[in-house]
Amino acid sequence: MSPADPPPDSGLAVPVAPAPAPAPAPDATPAGRDGERPPRTRPFALLGSEIGVLFRRWRTWAMLGALALVPILIAVAVRVTTRSSDGGPAFLAEITNNGLFVAFTALTVSIPLFLPLTIGVAAGDTIAGEASLGTLRYLLVAPSGRLRLILVKFVGAGAFALAATLTVVVVGVAIGAVLFPVGPVTLLSGTQVGGWSYAGRALLLVAYVTMSMLGLTAIGLFASTLTSVPVGAMAATVVLAGASQITDALPQLGWLHPFLFSHLWLGFGDLLRDPLSFDSFGQNAMLQGAYVLVFGALAYARFATKDVLS
Repeated sequence: MSPADPPPDSGLAVPVAPAPAPAPAPDATPAGRDGERPPRTRPFALLGSEIGVLFRRWRTWAMLGALALVPILIAVAVRVTTRSSDGGPAFLAEITNNGLFVAFTALTVSIPLFLPLTIGVAAGDTIAGEASLGTLRYLLVAPSGRLRLILVKFVGAGAFALAATLTVVVVGVAIGAVLFPVGPVTLLSGTQVGGWSYAGRALLLVAYVTMSMLGLTAIGLFASTLTSVPVGAMAATVVLAGASQITDALPQLGWLHPFLFSHLWLGFGDLLRDPLSFDSFGQNAMLQGAYVLVFGALAYARFATKDVLS
């Protein structure tokens, strides 16, 4: 027996080294804290956060409130005046006979100026607003990716366009029903439709106008990637909307009119006829889709190579 060996009856145990822990499988998916999956596997988390932040801002509700004033002012003006409404906006002469036309009139009045103004503010603030607040780099540190962030910002601005259009229509229907008689609606083709058919066509108008603003939204998103000053991107977007409409009104530039993103903004007449036609809806969808693809690609190309310092 070696001197280093313990005596047989000493009761001492020889220490045994623990077995090494098995290495994790190379294809194992890492889990987050408390077993949660990483944020990248939750594609709608960033979108929900973006829409939540957008509709918690006082500026968003101020713009929606300003849009709600458009049908209210139209209805009150028609109610208190005794002058003929000939020569005014479309459907204005029909309001005294049917209050439901307040929504159509307010939508027609809002499309050239008020809707592009508010949507230009929302779209121009998408990327530039985050850069000015110093939060853009934190969004990119999170596992979201620049392409996903661009898509989320575009969808958020599109959600505001939908909310803005719905505000005009819903408030117009409500104030029209309060101040004027309500009955069957006479369409542009001369036929009358009841309440449910009117509601369906009103929702189609909301979809048409929202889609009409998507091209402008993509332009505003691209402008927002060019600067860290949101006011500049907002102003550029609104100015381009006005320039497009002015160009569309010049007969000397008739060859250019079909390519302008504002050319079919007021082309929803097919939705107010019987039988219902979706020709203008399809043409407008193709036009706005082309602008979304072009300026969305430009926005991503610019944002993907941009040095984010704030």
